[in-house]
Amino acid sequence: MNGAVAKILSIMSVTAICATNAHGVDTYNADKQFDYIPKVHGTIRTRYEMVTEDIMSRFQVRTARVALSGNAAPFIDYYMQTDFDDRGEYKFLDAWGRVAISDGIKVSLGQMRIPFSVDATRAPHQYYFANRSTVSKLVGQQRGVGGKIAVAIPGTGLTAEAGVFNTHSITKQKTWERTMDASCKARYTLGNMFVEGGFESVVPDSVRINQIDAALHWGAGRWMIEGEYLYKHYTRDRFKPTHAWNVMADYSMPIRTNTFNYVSFQARYDGVTDNSQGTRNADGFLYITQPRHQRATIGTTFSYVHPKLRADLRIDYENYFYPSETIVDTDDKSKIVVELVIRF
Repeated sequence: MNGAVAKILSIMSVTAICATNAHGVDTYNADKQFDYIPKVHGTIRTRYEMVTEDIMSRFQVRTARVALSGNAAPFIDYYMQTDFDDRGEYKFLDAWGRVAISDGIKVSLGQMRIPFSVDATRAPHQYYFANRSTVSKLVGQQRGVGGKIAVAIPGTGLTAEAGVFNTHSITKQKTWERTMDASCKARYTLGNMFVEGGFESVVPDSVRINQIDAALHWGAGRWMIEGEYLYKHYTRDRFKPTHAWNVMADYSMPIRTNTFNYVSFQARYDGVTDNSQGTRNADGFLYITQPRHQRATIGTTFSYVHPKLRADLRIDYENYFYPSETIVDTDDKSKIVVELVIRF
């Protein structure tokens, strides 16, 4: 892992040299016009939930995010994002800078989303359902502090990302590391579909976990269909391997009303075998943090789509299936979710 870090740092130094000539004049896209005024975006996601089995309910502010992005130079951009209210908690999410070595190669340093999985890398305003898939929930650290390189090969439909990150959480950045987390993914796009594969290696506690992910996505006209599979292996056989899957479809069409201009219908089938998040109990063993289950979800979304903003009113019903006598947390029981998402 340390060799990978050194390689990224060396790339950054080469980038700095290539970006200016001996007189300090920009030589990368010198004639390219760019807007240095920062751009602000935000997402508000509020909801009402009712657990149908226990007839219990609650209101939540699930997301209250504000993001700031911009350019410091034609070949340097930056991004910062914070969530002011995630179910009553404040979370600082992203803070990175990125240097473009060329139009197809970009290097980022900072706090960012780890490149792994399709569904797990979607932002809340890009969700098809109120709650994430089991595959998305299983991906360990969805954000990390580290470095990443992204490559796009023009005219081939091939893109790839790879990075190394601290093994400790984003709130413990003063800790020195002997090992690093790592992840990578590659995507091939052909017409209306793409196939993506990825690998992630993390150490949430003391046991390294390796994950392999594969996804297939197709979209044309009003239809979108996607399938994703995740295999999770715990080194030294500390826990039985975990399997997770997600298959979903979306159909959307325009409508004419005084409020919404689109309506869409969603269906999803996902599930997982016994899963551990990689933390140990008092006896030093990994334990089950998510019991095996399957879930079927159906939903309808009414949308108001505007060039500068979007609003979605979503109604979902999630039905969970567990083996008999499984002890289930209220959050993971069958429920109805009514959610309002506003993106500006």
